[in-house]
Amino acid sequence: MYRVLLSATLILCSFTLNAADAAAGAAGYALCASCHGAQGEGVAAMNGPKLAGQEQWYLKSQLTAFKSGPRGTAAGDALGAQMRGMAATLVDDAAVDNVIAHILSLPQVSSPVTVQGDAVKGQALFAICATCHGAKGEGNMAMNGPRLTGQNDWYLVNQLQGFKKGLRGAAAGDALGMQMRGMAMTLADDQAVLDVVSYINSLQ
Repeated sequence: MYRVLLSATLILCSFTLNAADAAAGAAGYALCASCHGAQGEGVAAMNGPKLAGQEQWYLKSQLTAFKSGPRGTAAGDALGAQMRGMAATLVDDAAVDNVIAHILSLPQVSSPVTVQGDAVKGQALFAICATCHGAKGEGNMAMNGPRLTGQNDWYLVNQLQGFKKGLRGAAAGDALGMQMRGMAMTLADDQAVLDVVSYINSLQ
């Protein structure tokens, strides 16, 4: 069911966003800004990732997953549960589309490097990631792989560890998350996670 819902979301979101109101979205985004930053740059202290620069289809799919899908439902995923509550404040599809329209209007700036690893080793590890996320981490809608370049490196580390620990990709019905969890498990240890994220940093 969730896969069907996601597919419908990806098909329709490009059409619905044309009618979205970015000005109304700015008001709706005010609550988001406390964790994600006024310019969508991400706030590490609040565990809120960067949103500026992310693609429309992925923002829509993830807000949908938080509102009515599997994200934030796994046992122990306190941050996901918190975000699920925030997504619920967007009362309908129009509110979601308006907020996304505002996010798309925000400037794209480089994220500071906070992760230290071996980017050369990370390049080899990234080969399997490139299938879904693109050779340059640019994202691939056809493979449901979001953009990675430009994202906060600490968030990428947190999410890879979350997949490995079952905080993401373990909820019933989360087929795409389960697939990503399998990919994350190919990273043997914490150092491998740091290495692959360091390589992604080099792609900015």
